[in-house]
Amino acid sequence: MDAQGRGRADDVDPADQWVLNPNTGEYELRLAPSPAQSSVPGPRGSGGRGPAGPGGAARARRTEPARRPGAAASGGEAPSPRRRTNPPADAAAGRRGRRPAQKKGKGKKVLMWAGGSLAFVLVGTSAAAYLYYEHLNDNITSVSDDGAGTGGFSKDRAINILLVGTDKRTGKGNAGYGDKDSAGHADTTLVLHVSKDRTNATVLSIPRDLITDIPDCPTTQEDGSEKVIPGKQRTRFNNSLGQEERTPSCTMRTITELTGLKMDHFMVADFNAVKTLSSAVGGVKVCLAKDIKDPDSKLDLPKGEHLIEGEEALAFVRTRHSVGFGGDLSRIELQQQFLGSMMRSLKSNDTLTSPQKMIKLAEAGTKALTVDSQISTIKKLADLGAELGKFDTKNLTFATVPVDDNPAEKVKSTVVLKEPQAQQLFAMIRDDVSLSAVKQEKKKEKAAEAARLKGTKAPASEVRVRILNGGAVAGSAQETLSWLQVQEGVTKSENAGNAEQPLARTTLEYGPDEADQARRLAEIMGLSGAALKPGKSVTNSQGLPAMTLTLGKDFKGAGVPLTTPAKVPDEVQKATADKVECAK
Repeated sequence: MDAQGRGRADDVDPADQWVLNPNTGEYELRLAPSPAQSSVPGPRGSGGRGPAGPGGAARARRTEPARRPGAAASGGEAPSPRRRTNPPADAAAGRRGRRPAQKKGKGKKVLMWAGGSLAFVLVGTSAAAYLYYEHLNDNITSVSDDGAGTGGFSKDRAINILLVGTDKRTGKGNAGYGDKDSAGHADTTLVLHVSKDRTNATVLSIPRDLITDIPDCPTTQEDGSEKVIPGKQRTRFNNSLGQEERTPSCTMRTITELTGLKMDHFMVADFNAVKTLSSAVGGVKVCLAKDIKDPDSKLDLPKGEHLIEGEEALAFVRTRHSVGFGGDLSRIELQQQFLGSMMRSLKSNDTLTSPQKMIKLAEAGTKALTVDSQISTIKKLADLGAELGKFDTKNLTFATVPVDDNPAEKVKSTVVLKEPQAQQLFAMIRDDVSLSAVKQEKKKEKAAEAARLKGTKAPASEVRVRILNGGAVAGSAQETLSWLQVQEGVTKSENAGNAEQPLARTTLEYGPDEADQARRLAEIMGLSGAALKPGKSVTNSQGLPAMTLTLGKDFKGAGVPLTTPAKVPDEVQKATADKVECAK
């Protein structure tokens, strides 16, 4: 991610921070130069915002003679530099076709975005703050998701965000880190899953040395054409980014192939992200159960608690030889401890009530990250942030994909999925099952689903069901029909073809008088209570009432249970963000 200029006049940003004026008791804008932005490796140009459009208009203004803070954007007498004022209506309307919100009093926080190590706020009511809004938009670098994502998150369903840390050696002060001659890898990969009801979230770590398959990856080129980057079988997961011109969209596809989770968005960061974000929040508290002196990562800290930021924070998340078993899995635990502590800092009053910290976070967040083009503006990030900030840290669980040493290697350097525990964990996340305790309403919902499976069950010979293919592999409906009739004695079943719309999950809809049939079929097929949908009957080919079984995208084949585990497998390493962990 080579550093590049952002087209600023004389490298001066419209704003860097707000400073308290003791004479007025209000926060004022102070101008200062800011560092350059990095971009993600790949064949495409960085998104960003060019000279044309709203961002370009803001940059054009920066080429004018400098005014003191608070000066008017157009002709007329400038207001006092000690007071923040609203922009003239005509100036505001000319920007994006509408006025910014007009409110009295001190600047009000209008955005908080918290996800993993990512958080920033936007302050915006004055003319200078509106310019700052444009400036933050200009900071954002974006690239296409190449159709690998959902097209954007929705407020009425769960959210899946791919967070990738690349080891490409870019940015000021990073010459001694990373892979010198490489376009970078997916060095640290996290999947942030936020539940549909926003009561809980899971951060799933994917080991970089996991052996997996990388699919073919259609990728947009600089000229707008599309190039398919060939897939690769049985290779390290970290090759899904940077290598052979692969972009973040390819990592998205690889995650979907591996876990069955469709990503809504991605965010990619380099080494500078850890340094700038940890400094912006005022440092991150970490705990060591022993002295650590790692010559590779340059971490040198004694046993106990420490407040770290900048280079020291980067050294902490990079160290691995001096903790645990000295491998990447031990480093993942360390990174999870760091992110949990950062989340606690971000949600603390010390951060949320400090305009200076908020501004620093806004700068760091927009400069350090590359995002997909679906969330390439502050407004879109604000909408996403409103959803990501709802859950409590006690219900944010960090987990790592369970793995075993690769049996094909004599010298163990890679890992493979530990089965069936890995698939059980993936199923829990896909089915939106919390890995932590959640509020009582959620528990009642799960209890109601479980209750659907309890009660009398009709004999298999009395079960009447029509089978639809709603997103499963072609031929699944016929395969299931044959298996039910021949192997399980469900003779009153029939293939009804394809469903009108695909479904993410397999469902069984039944009428008021068919609950006993539904329970029997659920037992035979290994369906969870969540798959059973009380509703209405349909008429089968014999003119009799029947249930409707729709095979969704989660269907794995006839006879393969679809029951979601009720608890996390014991082999899965996990921790919640509200608890302090000490590196061992």
